[in-house]
Amino acid sequence: MPLSFSLPFLTKSSAPRVEGWLAVAPRADRVDLAHVMPRPGGLPELVLLESYATGGDLGGALARLRKERRLAGYRCTALLGSGDYQILQVEAPNVPDTELRDALRWQIKDMLAYPVEEATLDVLEIPGQQGSGRPRQVMAVVASNAVLAPVIRAFHQAGLNLEAIDIPDVGQRNIAALAEQDGRALAALAFDGDGGLLTITAKGELYVSRRIDVTWQALAAATDERREQLFERIVLEVQRTLDTFDRQYSYVPMGGLLLLAVPEAETLRAALAPNVYVPVEVMDLSAALDFPKVPELRVTERQAQCLKLIGAALRQ
Repeated sequence: MPLSFSLPFLTKSSAPRVEGWLAVAPRADRVDLAHVMPRPGGLPELVLLESYATGGDLGGALARLRKERRLAGYRCTALLGSGDYQILQVEAPNVPDTELRDALRWQIKDMLAYPVEEATLDVLEIPGQQGSGRPRQVMAVVASNAVLAPVIRAFHQAGLNLEAIDIPDVGQRNIAALAEQDGRALAALAFDGDGGLLTITAKGELYVSRRIDVTWQALAAATDERREQLFERIVLEVQRTLDTFDRQYSYVPMGGLLLLAVPEAETLRAALAPNVYVPVEVMDLSAALDFPKVPELRVTERQAQCLKLIGAALRQ
């Protein structure tokens, strides 16, 4: 299920549509863009991956790009930063689905650092729980309106067609879904400047998302001794997550662990392999995605910077 915060003031453009999605990641001093073209019967193609300085004026930068890059016909999704939202896995209240969001608001209100009335909420269902004998669990994805409103206002100011707001966890899910096989669950681990993200997906759905407090830069710059310490922390977190998944979702067979964008990937694979019960592989992104126009994506650091943004552009 794609995530799309249900906001009535998301813009809807009548301009001609370009195939695929344009994912836009607003950052402090820049904006990153990724456009993926679906190709039925073949690999999706990444046709655009660029970054632009904003000078602190996101709306002005987007307006300039709308004109220079002819972006008026694109469907856009805005990718939030890792600190802009929360994912809360909670027991679903026993209400009709039409009332689920409102009921969850009151269930999670004490988990937020701001009034629940100032929050926007969407729900990610965790599939396949029927007959498990346990209460139904859902992921409540929550963001403050104070975070969302400036982003939406900037798109509106620029005249861009903002149809969805995504989160990195879902972007990583979309990348992992390209590598899933045989209906088995797949764990995926990637690192960037915000830290590590470990997800578990099955049949294109997100079951688990866990943050690991180790950044790409820390791994890349570590001495041998320090890297070993960081690897030990990563291995422990992966073990705990896989064990918890196996207990909670024993009806979903685990297929493997995929390293997506990791410095010293083969070294980490060697550290993980004897300590987890599933095969560990390093993902070759070119096996799941064509990017002939973006050769810099063959560099692991660039993959780490943009992986979740590309995943957001893969939304269905």
